[in-house]
Amino acid sequence: MNKVELMGRLTRDPEIRYSQDEKGTCVARYTLAVDRRFKQEGEENADFIRCVVFGKQGEAAEKYLAKGRKVAVVGRIHTGSYTNKDGQKVYTTDVIVEEQHFCDWKDRDGGDVQGQGRPGEDGNGFMDIPEGIDEETPFD
Repeated sequence: MNKVELMGRLTRDPEIRYSQDEKGTCVARYTLAVDRRFKQEGEENADFIRCVVFGKQGEAAEKYLAKGRKVAVVGRIHTGSYTNKDGQKVYTTDVIVEEQHFCDWKDRDGGDVQGQGRPGEDGNGFMDIPEGIDEETPFD
């Protein structure tokens, strides 16, 4: 099984390209900084993981993602290699994103999507309790 789940922040704005075929498929590339659970002395406290997103999800990345945004992704690891201009073989590892979930509910410019926050929120990040729900908390 080849499956990976990550949550991190973009290190820079996504790089967007479109394929040259008749469909013009969107290809978005970005790098996630994923915090490590345990930091060892002298090491970085995050891993920097390259991600590639295709199609409609790539278009969503173009529209909503920017440097610093928090994203959760589910995908698969893809390894490859190429020979660089110096004749050296370079090995690559990318996550091919199959699902991406925006953990910040904002557009690229930092504004709330549709100017309202998440559906059902009062603008301050709190949701109203629906009618008929007992407001008593289990900690009382």
